[in-house]
Amino acid sequence: MLVAAAVCPAPPLLVPEVAAGAAAELGDARTACSDALAVLSASRPDLLVVVGAADQDHLGAYPQGARGTFRGFGVEAEVRLGEGAEGRRPLPTSLAVGAWLLRRAGWGAAPVEGLGVAEPLETARCLETGRELAARAARVALLVMGDGSACRTLKAPGYLDERAAAFDGAAARALGAGDVAALAALDAQLAAELQAAGRAPWQVLAGAAEGAGLDGRLLYEDAPYGVGYFVAAWS
Repeated sequence: MLVAAAVCPAPPLLVPEVAAGAAAELGDARTACSDALAVLSASRPDLLVVVGAADQDHLGAYPQGARGTFRGFGVEAEVRLGEGAEGRRPLPTSLAVGAWLLRRAGWGAAPVEGLGVAEPLETARCLETGRELAARAARVALLVMGDGSACRTLKAPGYLDERAAAFDGAAARALGAGDVAALAALDAQLAAELQAAGRAPWQVLAGAAEGAGLDGRLLYEDAPYGVGYFVAAWS
C-alpha cells in the first residue's frame, strides 16, 4: 500500500555541480525537495521506489545500488540508489537526479529501487504500473521525478505554447490536492506536445495512490528556464 509520495522536478540543474554558477537559481526548489523527502522518511516505508521518465534504452526496473552519472553534462559527479552491487545499466537522468536528492537527504529509511517509464506510455498502463508498485510491500513510498511543460516562454526548450500555462496549472492543482482522478485525467497527447516529461510518472503515482486516502501539499511551483517545476508531498 502507498503510504507517502514526494514529487520533485528532474532537471540536472538541481545538482549544483551541473548548474555551476547558476546553482543558486534553484535553491528554493532544492529546499522544497528536502522537505518532501522528509515526509517520505517520516512515513516509515518498507520500500521506496524512485519513478522517472526514461528513453527506450533505460526503461524498466533498477535495483538498489544502481549507479548514475552526470558526465554527459560536463561534470564527473556520480550517484547510486542506496547501498548495493552496481547494476548492469546506468540510471536514466531522471533517476540519477532522484538518487542525488536521496544522497543529499542522507536517505536510510528503507531499501530503494528505481523504475524508468516511457514518456509516451499510455495512461491506462501508467495507472496499472502504479497499482503494481503499491502492492510491492505493506508500506510503499514513491519519489516521483518529472517536469511540467517545457513550453512556458519564448526561450523555453520547446518555445512558447499558449496551452502550457493551463496544463501546468492543472497539474499543479492535482499534485497539490493529492487528486488522483485529476492526475489520471491529464491529456497524454497534449503533454507530449508540450514536452511535459512528468506526465507518465505522475500518472504512475495516481495509480499507486488509488484508495490510499493521501492528502497532498504543493511545496514549490515555478517555471525557471520556461519549464514547469513542481514539488509536492503526499501523506
